[in-house]
Amino acid sequence: MSFIHRTTMTPTKLELLTGWLPKQSWYAGDAEKPELVRAGGFRLDDPEGEVGIEFMVVVDTAGREPVAYLVPLAYRGAALEGAPGEALLGTAEHGVLGTRWIYDGVHDPVVTAQLLALLRGEAVPQHQSESDTPDPTVTVHGDAPAGGSHVRVNRVLRAAEHERASCAHVVAGWTWPDGTAARGVFATA
Repeated sequence: MSFIHRTTMTPTKLELLTGWLPKQSWYAGDAEKPELVRAGGFRLDDPEGEVGIEFMVVVDTAGREPVAYLVPLAYRGAALEGAPGEALLGTAEHGVLGTRWIYDGVHDPVVTAQLLALLRGEAVPQHQSESDTPDPTVTVHGDAPAGGSHVRVNRVLRAAEHERASCAHVVAGWTWPDGTAARGVFATA
């Protein structure tokens, strides 16, 4: 069960993402420094209760057009052994849990395993900011291949309910800075 602590985190997730995001090969912004706002997302539970898992949507408003990004995040109480250097966004001091190592979730085996479980119908998406609350707006379309182990995360989000391929995919929503709601494909198996 996801438990959301109402506390501080220093630096904040947005501060960490502001420095990390422009260094990524898939960054599509056209400004020198992104101006990020939280726009949506959801959580998944780690069956072992050790890793916090969040699929965060941020919108960069610094460029001519806003760009929505999906960043899966892993929150850990210790460094992830064997993770590549670019996977670590940084560390932050959590007001309740202490030091957290925050990773790009595509490099975290717990995050990818739970995303595959979601695609197979074996995990329940949780509300991003409410403890122990399923998020029925996150839906899975299609059937994930049995025993499949590959998942692709769409980093730059576009409003579309379905992928062209017949593979299983996760659809969820976000809100543009002008208040317009959008839904798109977050990940595929």
